[in-house]
Amino acid sequence: MSNPIQNRYDFLFLFDCTLGNPNGDPDAGNAPRLDPEDMHGLVSDVSLKRKVRDFVQLVKGNESPYSIFIAHGSVLNKSIQQAHATLDDLAEYKKKDNRGKNEMAKAWMCRNFYDVRTFGAVMSTNQDENEQKTTKNAGQVRGAVQLTFARSIDPVLAVEQPITRVAVATYSEQKKREEKGTEAGTFAHKNLIPYGLYACQGFISANLAQGTGFTEDDLSLFWEAMIHMFDDDRSAARGFMVVRGLKVFKHVGTDSNLEQRARQAKLGCAPAHKLVELGQMVEVKKKDGVISPRQFDRDYDVIIHKDRVPAGVELIEVV
Repeated sequence: MSNPIQNRYDFLFLFDCTLGNPNGDPDAGNAPRLDPEDMHGLVSDVSLKRKVRDFVQLVKGNESPYSIFIAHGSVLNKSIQQAHATLDDLAEYKKKDNRGKNEMAKAWMCRNFYDVRTFGAVMSTNQDENEQKTTKNAGQVRGAVQLTFARSIDPVLAVEQPITRVAVATYSEQKKREEKGTEAGTFAHKNLIPYGLYACQGFISANLAQGTGFTEDDLSLFWEAMIHMFDDDRSAARGFMVVRGLKVFKHVGTDSNLEQRARQAKLGCAPAHKLVELGQMVEVKKKDGVISPRQFDRDYDVIIHKDRVPAGVELIEVV
């Protein structure tokens, strides 16, 4: 694998959803997530990270060093114990106390699991009665990549559409229909929004990457996942979701001294909010006369203010 990244990155991610539910709220009957004060739509960072994990698992086959720790149906303690079991025969590991062994296990997890070194993980998990005598942990990792909740540019309208199913699930249900002499189906509903354009801010720390081993190869894979995260995650419930923009700000430094410039590149040359907050480098505006947006190209303008990009920062328009 390549070396850990040496530059800080901040980015703005734009995506939209048409006639679907981009992220259901389990505490609200799986209705689309909303800010109750202003009715803007929300999509959790966890939902977006899930799609990145699924893409990496798809293209890399869930094999080291691109295994996925937080995978569907996985037992987290099993992976943690695998780390300790793999290290158990090493003389250096045997010399360590429990804390030292956990640190070595944490490093092993970072090397082998893409999502641990990318997003971080809590690997001091709960244990059941059968595990308490044997289970060890691997501490906690702060990942190099962090995302905010995505928020819609404009308020969205959450609606509930009724649907019916003409087939029956059980013989008793079929018998009841025959007795009533009806062919009415089973009623249900689908939650959706007609349309919503969402913005998410992201941050990649070169300093945290040194600790987790997040590399240039990992970064390239992350950008690829962000671009294609919806293409292999289609669902009738989520409607039509499309990536509309990925604007990346790479900190490169300005100093003529190479050592000092490298330090600037790691720490950054401008505050994140000056780069990725809407209205700073990037503006997203409804076109004149648009009241209820329904289509990205027709109803929105995205304006990039390249002249505002501060010294020591490069703007990369991935999408």
